Amino acid sequence: MYFDKKDILNLQKYRRINLVNSITGIKPAILVGTKSLENGTNLAIFSSIVHISSTPPLLGFFLRNNKRIRRDTFENIIENHVYTFNHINSSIINRSHRTSIKFEKTISEFDTCEFTEDYIDGFGAPFVKESNIKIGMSLREIVEMECAESKLIIGEIDHIEFEKDFLENDFSLNLEKTNSIGVCGLNHYYENKKNISLPLKI
Repeated sequence: MYFDKKDILNLQKYRRINLVNSITGIKPAILVGTKSLENGTNLAIFSSIVHISSTPPLLGFFLRNNKRIRRDTFENIIENHVYTFNHINSSIINRSHRTSIKFEKTISEFDTCEFTEDYIDGFGAPFVKESNIKIGMSLREIVEMECAESKLIIGEIDHIEFEKDFLENDFSLNLEKTNSIGVCGLNHYYENKKNISLPLKI
């Protein structure tokens, strides 16, 4: 099949959304945990996590900027400046997917989707206890996108927690061992299987 720009724009809305969201391949499936100043917790699924820098250790994620839709994750990050990234594993896919539902602001996805809040002393954002890899983030920069209704939220890693057995000798993570799940498009979930490790320099 072949699509030019006109063909893509003329596709029925949800066909276009599904095609463009899946064309980049499998992406990390992450739960972002936040808390409001009133101590209300929020949990939302994202697949737009990107590596920014290792020194300092920065990660980013893209967040839609549609003013017609309430964005509890963004509002909580602005209020508290801290948030968490939590890998989704195969045992929590269904519950994780349910966090994409727009619940009332007073309803916590931790409760509704049956997740357990987990905390590190001195860090004000909730981790997901059921996650095998937990990352605590502090807000560093917000980049407004001019070409789309989106923001790039950039944060610095403050905390990382996972089982020692997940670590390779070179200190990379073996995602097959972590049972972390990837997502293609909006609702198609994949297991990670390690294929091969190649030398960094040839």
